[in-house]
Amino acid sequence: MRVRKNEQLRKRIFSIVFGSDTKEGRLFDLILLVTILLSIGSVFLESISSLRVKYLPYIQVAEWAFTILFTIEYSLRIYSSEKPMRYILSFYGLIDLIAILPTYISLLFGGAHYLVVIRAFRLLRVFRILKLSRYLYEGNILRRALQSSIYKITVFITSVVALVTIVGTLMYIIEGDKSGFTSIPVSIYWAIVTITTVGYGDISPQTPLGQFLASILMVIGYGIIAVPTGIVSVEMAKATDEARKKCPFCKASVYPEHANYCSNCGKDLTKEGITG
Repeated sequence: MRVRKNEQLRKRIFSIVFGSDTKEGRLFDLILLVTILLSIGSVFLESISSLRVKYLPYIQVAEWAFTILFTIEYSLRIYSSEKPMRYILSFYGLIDLIAILPTYISLLFGGAHYLVVIRAFRLLRVFRILKLSRYLYEGNILRRALQSSIYKITVFITSVVALVTIVGTLMYIIEGDKSGFTSIPVSIYWAIVTITTVGYGDISPQTPLGQFLASILMVIGYGIIAVPTGIVSVEMAKATDEARKKCPFCKASVYPEHANYCSNCGKDLTKEGITG
């Protein structure tokens, strides 16, 4: 009988701390999000010297209160999980653990408590509360597009790294210390700033040859910026087309999704039961 009650209690806690379909679950998540924001705010306040001098004891008390609350929450999640290790080793499980460790570590190493800003990752839980189901379709398309683009973007970034390394080395040879190009790493930094069209202006070429090379790099930069956007856009278009319903007659994409007739062949789609 006691075992049964414990099992019911565990399931009840699970529905609250992991679910958001119940009133208690939504309330729990809302309280959790507010607590996370307040805990991050306390770290920000402590980083301001004028406030730290006046209110440090209060901030420290608040931070320990937040840590204790997060520790209780973490313990409840482990207790209510059917497979505790699966939760502990999951993404959110690791984030939950990291969220409470810095304060305890600060007892041994000063300054470690500033790592609590990592709790911002836990704000991803807001998607469970808002239940952004209407964005799920678009989110999956974006995820597939990024996954399909990863290899192309990797090759692109590798090429850019090679380019800035070569140009940075040339600028180090051409300009030298007098123009601020004191080392190859510094010169590569300048090349990155230039090719991304940021242009801080802290380092600039002074010789005609250096200025000519910089001009070429600036022009290349405008073209380079558009490349990743084009890669992802193409993959998004492909992913969107693949995700759409297909006409059973001509295999063309059905657009809009709830159309009664295929825009390509004009067949009645309602008879095939593919539209809602």
